[in-house]
Parts: sequence; C-alpha cells; structure tokens
Amino acid sequence: MRRMNTSTAKTSTAPAAEDDREEQPPTSEAAAAVAEGGSPATGEKNGPSDALTKTDGSEESDDDLDASLDAEDPDDEDLDDDASRGVGAGAGAVVSTALGVVGLIGGWTGKVASERETLIGQIKTSNGGTAAQQISEIYGDSWHTTALVNGIFAILALLVGVFVLVRPAFGTPSAHPQPSWIRSVALGGVVLGAIGLVLSIAMFFDLIVALPST
Repeated sequence: MRRMNTSTAKTSTAPAAEDDREEQPPTSEAAAAVAEGGSPATGEKNGPSDALTKTDGSEESDDDLDASLDAEDPDDEDLDDDASRGVGAGAGAVVSTALGVVGLIGGWTGKVASERETLIGQIKTSNGGTAAQQISEIYGDSWHTTALVNGIFAILALLVGVFVLVRPAFGTPSAHPQPSWIRSVALGGVVLGAIGLVLSIAMFFDLIVALPST
C-alpha cells in the first residue's frame, strides 16, 4: 500500500511542475529584446527603414527629399528682386536730394570754378583796363560760373528724382509697391533741383542781382 501511494503522489506532482514552468516570467534576455523593439520569440530588432513614407502610403527616397529641398521657390526670387529694386530706388532718391541741396546752396566745385575765373580776370586786367572791364572780368565771370555749376547740379537732381518717381510705371509690376519714404525723398530732390535751377538761371542772366555799373 505504501508503494502505491508513493507512485500516485509522484504522478500527481509531475503536471504541477510543468504548469509552473509555463507560468514563469520571461527571462531578462527576452525582456531586453522586447524593450529594444524586437520580438520576444526571435530577438531581432526592428531597425528604421531606408525610405521615408509619405502620408499617402508611397515611399520617398532621401535623394528625392534632397532634390525637393534644393528646389528654389519662385516667391523667394520675387522677394529678392523687390528688395534689390527697393535698395536702388532708395539710393537714387537720396542722391537726388543731395544733388538738389548742392544745386541750391552751391558746393566746392562751384567755388573752385569761381576762384579760377576771378584769377583769369585779374590776369587779363593786370596791364590796365576800364572799370567796367574789371568788373565784368573779375566779378561777372565768377558769378556766372558759379551759377552755371549750380545749375548743372540742379539739372542732375531733377533727372535722378524724376527717374525714381516714374520708374515703377515703366518697370515690371510688383506685388510690393514702392515705399512711401522713397517717393517722398525723391520728390524732395525734384523740388530742390527745380528751385536751384530757377535761381541759377536768374543769376546767370543777371535777373536777380545785376552787376554794378560804373
């Protein structure tokens, strides 16, 4: 009887041992494989694919992505063209105003030309001459030369200012209009040039200040 009970106990404990082996948690190697993105059965890792997947399911290679990034946007080219045109127009407006100021109040070029005419007049009248001749040679020619040089600067101011103002009408239409400050500065140069030109003409022909008479 004892032998029969012992064999029965052994056979009853055998399935329990097999159930315990089935319920044992996964080993550390299997857990590490799952954490790294692999499957616990094979231990293989799921590496990144060599191609990028689009939203519609198709695949796009790295070369196609680089080509699309290198392609230039036409809108960016238009912005660059507008910026370059704006810089040129702004510079022209400032130059027009500066030329208008020189044409109105004079500059060192007009002073040098005036002093040269004065020196020539002194040389011509050094051997003698009438008072009217000395006034005309020494002072009259000097004043007229100053008026002529100032008039040239005034004309240049007018030409540059008018060019800046009318250029958008003859150029390519742009989505970005010309800034208002450029038009204002260019208009100021045109006004200064016109005033300087009128004064230069009046001084050259002795309409405002005439030469003294003897």
